[in-house]
This record gives sequence, structure tokens and C-alpha cells, in this order.
Amino acid sequence: MSNTAAEYNAVIKTCKDLFMKKTRDYGTAWRILRIESITDQLFIKAQRIRTLEEKKVSKVDEDITSEYIGIVNYCIIAMMQLDAGIDTPTELSVELVSKLFDEKANETRDLMFAKNHDYGEAWRDMRISSMTDLILMKLLRVKQIEDNKGLTLASEGVNANYQDMLNYAVFALIKLGVK
Repeated sequence: MSNTAAEYNAVIKTCKDLFMKKTRDYGTAWRILRIESITDQLFIKAQRIRTLEEKKVSKVDEDITSEYIGIVNYCIIAMMQLDAGIDTPTELSVELVSKLFDEKANETRDLMFAKNHDYGEAWRDMRISSMTDLILMKLLRVKQIEDNKGLTLASEGVNANYQDMLNYAVFALIKLGVK
């Protein structure tokens, strides 16, 4: 587990660097998205990864790595949106977005370390394609929870599922050699 913290932090840094560049380019236009739309955007990205894994050919100039980075960043967006109140402005400062990104990434990393302890880094022996499938399964769960207006009987809520998806995407990026 000694490399996990450094590898995880390096992947998050790569994802955040891109996210902050896009924040400077576009502002926080993503604030207009409803949670359901973010879930669908995540679904599109995960489905594209699965298609690329199966077909082995891409006709668009974005590879699997960039799609997993997108999953990390959209999971962060989803978690920020879940916390945003009705009075939160659409446009947020770059400094605030950076702070919020770090908060969500750190909360999710802490969860990963707790689970990693209990599961003994089982993810290191998993196939990347299984991580893709698990992300897709979690997305289907989130869509069902959203369709049920957030009500669950015995399940975690959507935030926990976003955290799990983020962690699977980070694990995939580590396995893909992102630094």
C-alpha cells in the first residue's frame, strides 16, 4: 500500500489540473446541470470506455485515459452539485472551485484508504474492464435512486456511489500508468 497514496494523489493532480484549466476557459457552466444530467454524462463516458474496450478502435480523438479522467472530474462535479444550495450562484470563483475540488477529492481518498485497508488492495488484481463494468453498474444504481426521488430502503445514497465510481476511475488510471 506504500505506493497507493502517491499514485492516487498523482492521478488526482492530473485530473484537477485539467479541471482547473477548463474552469478558467469555461467558468462554472457545469453548475447549470441537474444531478440527473451529470449522471447521464458519466454514463456516456463509461459506455464509451466499454465500447472502446470491446471494439479496440476509436473514431474520435479521445482515448480511454481521457474518458476516465472525465469520470473523475464529473464525479467531483456531482458531489459539488449535491452540496450546492439553491442560493449558490452559477458562477463560482476559480479559488472556490479549487477548494471544493480538493475537499471532495480528499473525502473520497479517505474513503478509499478505509476500503483499501479492508479489501487488501484487491483492485490491483482486477481487470480495467471490470472497473468499467462496476462504474456502469453504479451508474445504473444511481439512475434508479434518482428515479425513486432519492429514496432507498437498504442502499447507500448517490454520493457514496459517486465516490465509488471516482475511486474505480482512479484505480483504472493508476493501472493505465497515469502519473
